[in-house]
Amino acid sequence: MSESNALLADQFGRHDDRAFAKLMQRHYSLVFELCLRMLGHRQDAEDATQETFTRLASHLAQWDRRRPLEPWLATIAGNRCRTLLAKRRPHQSLATTLEPATTATIQQRDAQWLAEEVHRALDQLPIKQQTAFRMFHEQSMEYAEIAIALNRPLGTIKTWVHRTRMHLIDELGQREVVEVRSHRTGANK
Repeated sequence: MSESNALLADQFGRHDDRAFAKLMQRHYSLVFELCLRMLGHRQDAEDATQETFTRLASHLAQWDRRRPLEPWLATIAGNRCRTLLAKRRPHQSLATTLEPATTATIQQRDAQWLAEEVHRALDQLPIKQQTAFRMFHEQSMEYAEIAIALNRPLGTIKTWVHRTRMHLIDELGQREVVEVRSHRTGANK
């Protein structure tokens, strides 16, 4: 770290946006990892991280330069996460808070999170394509049955299901929900 946090903060105070970019780059992983641990969801952690740095930019002049920046920044991040958690779970029952985290509850939570991510990615597609995919994967219908039900050619149904699979793989891979190992050679979407 060639430039101290205090020096970068002072440069940012003199309207040097590059100094703030350096601060962000230096502390991004600290803030993001803290938010991810607290929130347990990558997109929420990204949102909280962005809000943390927005707050930092607004209040950097108030930081006491004699103290380390990291604890102050972690406090801002923690507050952002607690605010998001409060909005997400306004009425959590006491029984839920006292339940120990068992392997089954962790697996159930992970499965629910993955299902939410899949549905979020599916929602970006045309409804007919979503429907064909769900009929094939959730209702175990044959391609021919789906073609009849949707009144579309068999080839169209196969294409829709395949494109939806590729979209899900790409989308979930980009959001780092799943690890994607590419077997395609030079082919894009």
